[in-house]
Amino acid sequence: MIESVGDYHACARLAGAPPPPKHAINRGIGIEGIGCLLAGAWGTGNGTTSYSENVGALGITKVGSRVVIVASGLFMVAMGILGKMGAIFTTIPSPVIGGMFMVMFGVICAAGVSNLQYADMNSSRNIFIFGFSMFSGLVIPNWILKNPKAIATGVVEFDQMLQVLLTTSMFVGGFFGFILDNTIPGSKEERGILAWNKAHKDDSCETLETGEVYNLPFGITSYLSSFTWLQYIPFCPPGMSSSLDPKHPLGTPDPGQIMIGVGL
Repeated sequence: MIESVGDYHACARLAGAPPPPKHAINRGIGIEGIGCLLAGAWGTGNGTTSYSENVGALGITKVGSRVVIVASGLFMVAMGILGKMGAIFTTIPSPVIGGMFMVMFGVICAAGVSNLQYADMNSSRNIFIFGFSMFSGLVIPNWILKNPKAIATGVVEFDQMLQVLLTTSMFVGGFFGFILDNTIPGSKEERGILAWNKAHKDDSCETLETGEVYNLPFGITSYLSSFTWLQYIPFCPPGMSSSLDPKHPLGTPDPGQIMIGVGL
């Protein structure tokens, strides 16, 4: 869930879209949960979540159309059903896949680090937190992998859980960054909270542009706008009826202005 929230913001940034509002994030997390339930029911052995490499591919290709995503999903379903079609892609040389991964991982890493532009990176506090978190995320998992018997609490299940967590670089780095950023004293301006809130003001107020991107697809939002109680559901856009009202373009008079003109 934590990774998915970061992927949503990175995807919006690379696609040039407004920051995702709360209802869109709630809807994305909910759909991933449903996907995990279906995966468990069908016995696939893996969960369903956002894939950071796809966000990197979006940044490289500059293609953010939903039609492309749907078409690629149907293509992968066909590959899973038709073994010969999937066998063709297994012939791709490993160096080609490695080079593609290097580019995609590099783009998504750069997109994530770019969020630090809101914080004051001239502050020694922020430099320490960022450097310590990054170094811990690289070193600790590597050390645990080389010393698997270092974790021995006597409870096998608990040891396995710690093994998984401490060998996940993203968890280790994110954990230390979260703890240090919330325990080391620092002003809101220094931490970047004020700049972040200013840049993401669309999260709290629905603009026409945000509604066009994050409303429910296939005209569902227009249909549900008559049910005012749905705006209190976490995954529905708040104030759906008001957000769908067209804004008057510049130079278009209001009805009252027209009547005044006729009277004159």
